[in-house]
Amino acid sequence: MLIGCPSEVPTAECRVAVTPGSAAALKKTGHDVIVERGAGDRAGFTAGDYEEAGVELVDHREAVFERADIVFQVRTPGARGGDDASHYRDGQIVVGLAEPLMSHDATRAIADRKAKLVAMELLPRTTKAQSMDVLSSQANLAGYQAVMQAADLLPRAFPMMMTAAGTVQPAKVLVIGAGVAGLQAIATAKRLGAVTSGYDVRAATKEQVQSLGAKFVELEGVSAEGTGGYAAEQSDEQKAKQAELLAKVVAESDVVITTAAIPGRTSPILVTAAMVEQMRPGSVVVDLAAERGGNCEATVADDTTDVRGVTIVGDTHLVSRVAFHASQLYANNLVNLLKHLTKDDAVTLDPEDEIAAGVLVTSDGQVVHEQVKQAMEGAA
Repeated sequence: MLIGCPSEVPTAECRVAVTPGSAAALKKTGHDVIVERGAGDRAGFTAGDYEEAGVELVDHREAVFERADIVFQVRTPGARGGDDASHYRDGQIVVGLAEPLMSHDATRAIADRKAKLVAMELLPRTTKAQSMDVLSSQANLAGYQAVMQAADLLPRAFPMMMTAAGTVQPAKVLVIGAGVAGLQAIATAKRLGAVTSGYDVRAATKEQVQSLGAKFVELEGVSAEGTGGYAAEQSDEQKAKQAELLAKVVAESDVVITTAAIPGRTSPILVTAAMVEQMRPGSVVVDLAAERGGNCEATVADDTTDVRGVTIVGDTHLVSRVAFHASQLYANNLVNLLKHLTKDDAVTLDPEDEIAAGVLVTSDGQVVHEQVKQAMEGAA
């Protein structure tokens, strides 16, 4: 089958869904690959790199959609990608991030084109699917980059330094949310020498936080264990108690990195405007949940703002700052998924297969994913 990769829209998205390395892997499995010329430039992959891997480069974005049997993208229309739904065609398989639990209009538009939408964020969180898990691979880099961004903006050094001119005290970093992004942020802050703490409503993460050499912040009576590795949504009473207890920890921190997300929901507010006002001038908040509304009440998506001397980073394309490696990991995830779906030299979205059923959102003009259908019906 012919796999096509267009350039990403918007221009702030620097990742690419097919790299020269992943293209070579796809060709070994019997697929041909076309890539829009320049699609990999912002990630550091040149036209020569692709040609050396046996990729055919096309000059026009539309040519990818016209010719490809399978389209690989980082962001489809539902995930704030380009307005590509009108380019999709009957039976074409579109693979990428799609936010189908929230982006209902885009999902309907793709269904109307009778394309088969494969939403990578719906991949089952199972051992078998780990090599295909784009959320984990990208969150890992996002956690790293969040700390690097904070270190760049903070008017303090991260590590303790003992010099003839005096001792420099280490920065205090608080990471809220101990998922993949949070744990990588904790590990990175710790490596840079910061006094690092981690907080999560899931008590089961305590051991993971401590294994990285960080202190686990325990808030008595606040817990929200969910399923699939995610936190459950809290009651208003739990949120109020959490805010009261967390306020002191936030106020004492030089850097706060927030990573909490609930699938298909607006991100919970964990750092209130009142908490930000109590932080010291020069402090930094990096909100990795900005794309879904943010964990910080003062976050402005796609902007860096100053609130009483506190810098709030709401960059929704933070992982694009390490686009070379982010693209490599993302592209490898897609290759692994395609290998799993390929049976007898044909790509088959078998509804009896847990992984295929988990990611397939639209087919034959219908929304076929039960969870997505329920979300759409609930919003109607």
